[in-house]
Parts: sequence; structure tokens; C-alpha cells
Amino acid sequence: MTERERLARWRLVLGQEAEEAFGGGRKLGRLEARRDAALDFLYKREYGAGRNVRGSGDRRGSLDKSQLTVPDWIDQVHELFPQRTIERLEKDALERYQLQELVTNPAVLGRAQPNMTLLKAVLHTKHLMNQQVLQAARTLVRKVVEQLMERLARPIQSVFLGAVDRRRRSTLKVAKNFDAETTIRRNLANYDLKSHRLFIKTPYFYSRIRRHVDRWQLIVLVDESGSMADSVIYSAVTAAIFFGIKSVRTHLCLFDTEVVDVTEHCSDPVETIMKVQLGGGTDIGHALDYAARLVNNPRRTIVILITDFFEGAPVERLLGVARALLESGVTLLGLAALDERAEPTYDRDLAGRLVAMGAHVGAMTPGELAEWVAQKVR
Repeated sequence: MTERERLARWRLVLGQEAEEAFGGGRKLGRLEARRDAALDFLYKREYGAGRNVRGSGDRRGSLDKSQLTVPDWIDQVHELFPQRTIERLEKDALERYQLQELVTNPAVLGRAQPNMTLLKAVLHTKHLMNQQVLQAARTLVRKVVEQLMERLARPIQSVFLGAVDRRRRSTLKVAKNFDAETTIRRNLANYDLKSHRLFIKTPYFYSRIRRHVDRWQLIVLVDESGSMADSVIYSAVTAAIFFGIKSVRTHLCLFDTEVVDVTEHCSDPVETIMKVQLGGGTDIGHALDYAARLVNNPRRTIVILITDFFEGAPVERLLGVARALLESGVTLLGLAALDERAEPTYDRDLAGRLVAMGAHVGAMTPGELAEWVAQKVR
């Protein structure tokens, strides 16, 4: 990178207010000037009386140069910047500057880079959308969900696919099934004393058997409060993958002060996600009570409660229902976060009281949850 390119990059980072520090007369190239205008459209909100908000929308006539609209801006961003920068700009536009037009304008939605930030913004604003915008939003949601499914399906499914059977042999030559001890013992006749090498004439491999997890029941309860947006999305995708594992019977329920059973849509996480209503109150005890009515065989049932444990209803009711579930033999797992970071903010006091009763509480990635469930049902 030349000195000029380095200075131009710093000038773009620091914005127009740093012009004097770079000599004032130094001109940006045509491409750099366009990038500068695109960055200025977003980050000028950081300064002055209108900090972090959009302008007042003064419609008086003037001879000022034409102003960018959000659709124009998103088009320029996609033309001028690499993908990582695009994602950062869109994230700041939504989370820092509340440019909700990114997810309420069909033209913008059609151009936006599908990512988790946009998906969460759709969940927060879909009640503002007309049918045309909602259709564009659904397309974006499906793209993000497909990316998540592709990334998460194999790690989750693989822990249920099979275990090594060390009592049976297999002719299937797979490296991870290689039986080194038997192979060495049965090929000792091929040991060469002069070269001190063992020649393998016949390698031996273990067979694999399917794990028996028949009739196990998973009941997934997901808190819809606004702080749980990431976990709601990952829960819908994870539950859909569990739903595809035929030997596990999966239920999926969303809750705030009411419970919505979305099990019939469980195989399509897009439908589940589009039914989410973020925000509102929280009645965890009511959700656990609903789960208790779904239980068939308590000792082969896992209730996965995904919540920040900030209860809006009387806590004693929640604790009473949880105690009854645990005493019946149900395994209760409370997750303060289910996403790829697993960094929760939650009510530690209530979580601790549940642990004292015998519940399991933590924060997990989807892969860690699959491992945990697989260990329980083996």
C-alpha cells in the first residue's frame, strides 16, 4: 500500500471533519469520494444536535446537492465495499442509528446482505410491514435460516448417527473405525525381523450401531422477551434439526405471558420465526405448566427452558411447577442463552434456586446442546 493510499484510508476512517489534518487541499479520488459520501450518510449522525438520529426531514427547496435515500445508500454500499464492510455498515445502521427503513422498504430488503442483524431487525419491525414488505422480509429470513441450517445441521445430527460397536467387525474401511489393537495382533505373522517392520496384510475395523433413543421426548420452551432474540432464532433452527431426528419426539413452544405451541411448524424454522412476537411480559411458570401437560413418560423426557430467568409472574408458582417436574423424573435444562456466543445475561438468583432443586442451568451453543441431549438419551 502506497503512502497516498494509506492516508486516503485514514481520511475515510476519520471522516470529513479530519480534512484539515490531512492538509485540506488533498483530494480524494473518485472512488474514494464516493465511499466517503456513503460513510458520511451513516456516520454523520454521530455529531451535532441530531446525534444518533435521522435528520428532521426539512423539505424546503434548496440548491444543495441531492441527498441519498436509504435504498440508494444500500445500493452504493454493495457496489463500493467488500462483504465484511457491508455487514458492519448494515449492523451499525440498524443497531446504532435505528435506520428501520433497511427492513421496511422492499427495495432495500432485496439488496441487503442476509445476516443475523437484519433478521433480528425484521423480528422487531415486522408488525410495521405491509404484505409486499413482509414477503421480501420472509425471503431474507429464509436465506439467513438456510445459512444457519447448513452450518448447524451436521454437528447436531452427527452425535445421534451412531456409536462404535466393539463387539462386531465391519468390512467398511473407515479411518475413524480402525481397530489398531486387533490389526496388530492378527498381523504379527507378517513382522519382518531384519527391517523391524510390521506389514499389514489385513486391516480390521469396528462396526457401528445406531444409538437407541426411541421414545425420548424433548419439550423446548423459548422465551420471546426482546433480550432473547438471538436465542429465539437459534432455538427455532435447532428444534427443526431435532425434529428431523425421528427417534426423538420434539415439541417447540414460544412464550411470553401466553404459550404458543408451534410444533406443527417445527420442521420449517422460517414459519416459526415469523410467528415470534418479541417483547411483552414473561410468565415462565405458565410455560412450564404447559410443558408438564405434554409429558408422556417423565423419565424419558427432557424439558429445555430457554430464558433469561427474569420472571414477571409470582416466582413461587414457577418453582412449584419446576419441583413437580423434577420429582416426577423429568430432566429440566435451563439455558440462559442458546447461540454461537453463549454469553448470557440472566437472573442468577432464580437460576441458582432451580439448580438447588436439581435442574441443570447453563448457556450453550447448538452443538453443545446436541452433545448434552445425546449423552442424556444414550
